Amino acid sequence: MSRPILEVIALDTEDAVAAEAGGADRLELVTDMSADGLTPSVETFSAVRAAVDLPVRVMLRATNGFAAGDPEALAALCARARELRAAGATEFVLGFLDPSGGPDLAALDALLRELDGCTWTFHRALDHATDRTALRKAIAELPGLDTVLTAGTAEGVGAGLHVLCGEAARAAAGDVGYEARIMAGGGLNLGHVPALRQAGLDAFHIGGAARLNGWSTPVSAPAVERWRASLDA
Repeated sequence: MSRPILEVIALDTEDAVAAEAGGADRLELVTDMSADGLTPSVETFSAVRAAVDLPVRVMLRATNGFAAGDPEALAALCARARELRAAGATEFVLGFLDPSGGPDLAALDALLRELDGCTWTFHRALDHATDRTALRKAIAELPGLDTVLTAGTAEGVGAGLHVLCGEAARAAAGDVGYEARIMAGGGLNLGHVPALRQAGLDAFHIGGAARLNGWSTPVSAPAVERWRASLDA
């Protein structure tokens, strides 16, 4: 197997520098983890981009939950995406559900027009969808999509481990809708890694696990190093 991807959530330059020092491959840049991660400021993105050499995926999400909001809210998020693109952002994280629990394709289309082919991750909105398989098929051909971040279930990786392993098998079999790389994240811990690696997963996403005392403390380079060593074992 090739070296697995380790993505670490960063809130600022301190987090970004520590994640890079610990061996992370990529950052997910967000703000306000009390709302599960919202879009950071352009200033924060620019500071992080200047501080590290790692790829930086920027969250596009204005409020807690998985709704894009009303037309005014969506327009504001599109404007922020334009500002981030102008500042040099080339990778993003997004994903919205409509009231029925399916993918909000209109909102996704509006934002993807602003991203103009940039690579992006469909985040854990998948874990709250009414029909996971239908959602994956619906978004499969959206431009730039290369990763789906999922715990397998809204309850986290511990409860969704069998789902992740099953979807890895579907990806390996070439099933329609499973072309994007599966990135495991959401309550992920080191104890989950062996089964996920055995199933063929090669991308992992951590946030609180990269910190010594949860979200009240910054990313710890030694904590990231432990993950790097475990994934590479």
